[in-house]
Amino acid sequence: MTKTLSKGYFITIEGGEGSGKSTLLKQLAEHLQSCGYEVVQTREPGGSKLGESIRSWLLNCDDAIKIGHQAELLLFLAARAQHIEELIKPALDAGKIVLCDRFNDSTIAYQGAARGLDHRQVQQFCNLVCGDVLPQLTLFLDVAPEVGLQRTQRLQKEHAQAGELDRIESEKVDFHQRVREAFQALAKREPLRIYRIDASHSQAGVLKEAIRAMDELILFPNHKARA
Repeated sequence: MTKTLSKGYFITIEGGEGSGKSTLLKQLAEHLQSCGYEVVQTREPGGSKLGESIRSWLLNCDDAIKIGHQAELLLFLAARAQHIEELIKPALDAGKIVLCDRFNDSTIAYQGAARGLDHRQVQQFCNLVCGDVLPQLTLFLDVAPEVGLQRTQRLQKEHAQAGELDRIESEKVDFHQRVREAFQALAKREPLRIYRIDASHSQAGVLKEAIRAMDELILFPNHKARA
């Protein structure tokens, strides 16, 4: 039987490359659906035809095309604006639970900290695009860049895609380290929204922690403690 919520819940999953976001999102969706909730699974950039087109172009464009950092930021935000209008907001208004692979925190970490764009300006752009559509809970999967990138390469070999790293994955390790440090700083700044999970643990362990944080939000929405 489907459970009816008086309001939708917006939950984002963040982390560096190879942290296990996509896997966790699918597992959480299955858990919530088994509990009777209506769930929307989505990702950024993506979630709409426009967003998926921008994603494909941003991550896999020809090497001859040099994308400036500000242009990259604005393309990600254009995809997000369409995503919110077309999918996220309608789903939340309908009382559904939206699970999203990446959102504003990735923009701050990648385009702000790692690319070196002004943090305040990046945040202002995010605020302009999102308005009041913001996640109530963010699950941050924290893993060392070396470990995450090794996972990514291993998965690609398993799927016969060896060497096919996208434009972001192909950045040097120090870039990914800046991304990780930015996520860690955000988690310290917003401990009530961002729940850090050690993603070097087993998938089962990560899932257990994530379900705990998610259930706390949905079943006890006024509870603020993080143990």
